[in-house]
Amino acid sequence: MKEAFGGLSTDWKEGINWATVRAWRLQRAREAMARHGLGALLLFYDENMRYVSSTYTPGWNRLKPGLRYVVLCEGKEPIVYEQGDIGIHLKVHNPWIPPQNVRHSYTWIKGAAGPAAQNQVAKFTAALVADLEDAGVLDKPLGVDFIDINMIAAFQRAGVTWADGMTPMMEARSIKSPDEQKASRIVGAICDSLHYEFTQFLRPGLTENEVAAFGFEYLYNIPGMEDVEDIIVSSGPNAWPNWRNFSDRIIRPGELVIVDLAALTWNGFKSCVYRTYCVGGRPTDEMKQYYDIAHKWLWDAIEVVRPGVTTRDIASKWPSAKEAWGYEEEDQAAANLWGHGLGLAQYDRPVISRIWSLDYPEEIKPGMVFALETQHGKVHEFGVRLEEMLLVTDDGHELLSSYASDEIIIAVGFVVSFLVALVIVKTLIAFVGRYGLKPFGWYRIATGLALIAFMLWG
Repeated sequence: MKEAFGGLSTDWKEGINWATVRAWRLQRAREAMARHGLGALLLFYDENMRYVSSTYTPGWNRLKPGLRYVVLCEGKEPIVYEQGDIGIHLKVHNPWIPPQNVRHSYTWIKGAAGPAAQNQVAKFTAALVADLEDAGVLDKPLGVDFIDINMIAAFQRAGVTWADGMTPMMEARSIKSPDEQKASRIVGAICDSLHYEFTQFLRPGLTENEVAAFGFEYLYNIPGMEDVEDIIVSSGPNAWPNWRNFSDRIIRPGELVIVDLAALTWNGFKSCVYRTYCVGGRPTDEMKQYYDIAHKWLWDAIEVVRPGVTTRDIASKWPSAKEAWGYEEEDQAAANLWGHGLGLAQYDRPVISRIWSLDYPEEIKPGMVFALETQHGKVHEFGVRLEEMLLVTDDGHELLSSYASDEIIIAVGFVVSFLVALVIVKTLIAFVGRYGLKPFGWYRIATGLALIAFMLWG
């Protein structure tokens, strides 16, 4: 069913049970670790640390492996190595982590510490080995989701055998719990509401970055919005090939604008929903033809989605890069016809593309949440793109995004502006016609006298 609540839990309405989410995630991580024969996991990526420990990585800390990290040993609770003394806050805000498991990290930031990096990694490795010995798993492979030259050398000296830890974590994160599915529905609702607002807002004369700024402001006013990684606004010639960016380009009347709510992050959960707008006019027949082709590609793929099919079944519904655009290799059209999992990461599993899905298919399972997206256009003239978020159910799929996508959306912002201006001008003309300009004269005299009195007597 659709969400019957917001993100708030109360004494009379549960909403999302975050304690259940934490338990689900940790259990799935443990199962994946055991399935891959690992004794422990060492995690640096934000989505993996959060999945295992339910601790938050602030924006300034992201994409800097080593500032903070998490260790999960077989049969033990997660250990969070936090930068400096920030762990004092974790002991208050994250009571599910045993206090003794909140520690300070040994940071080298991918070698940014310069000559000191090797010394820092030596301290880091000594603490890690102590954790592995305490859990009795030093002789088992350690799964890592990030590795660098300094770590490889230090692990070899310490006798630590490391292995792929990203694949088991990807497997764990690929299936969403019932409560995580609720959160994904709320993300879909947020995307629908903002795309509706864009319909009212878009008008000729705005720049792409003004449109993006409107979206950023709207999203950051929503409780639970942690981050907005990007809002893509590509107009006119920037829309094909899709530049996947925004700039100071001024949107002209009659142009197509494609907008993607790429990776808004509500309570950790990501989004990706494209819509195509026509601003200040109506789309041409040629624009409609291109849109109809992209729309068919998308819905041919969506209609396949159900448990038991594979990513090959979905990707095979799309034309080859040669058929669609005359490219020699599928990689030249990467992300033009695309699917990607959504959760704590913008690219959870499955990731669907003709580049690999035809030869390396992956089974679609209940509980997966992913987006499917297609695009088309004429080089440096116009482009169309549309995308939907889906949840795989026990017997099919559920659309998490639902705002208009059957045809190009006519942005009405310019219409509203025109109508409001028309009403105001007509009202003013009628007022002057009935009363003349005397009321305006008396108004200016009264305003002037009031200003003089204020200046004299404060």
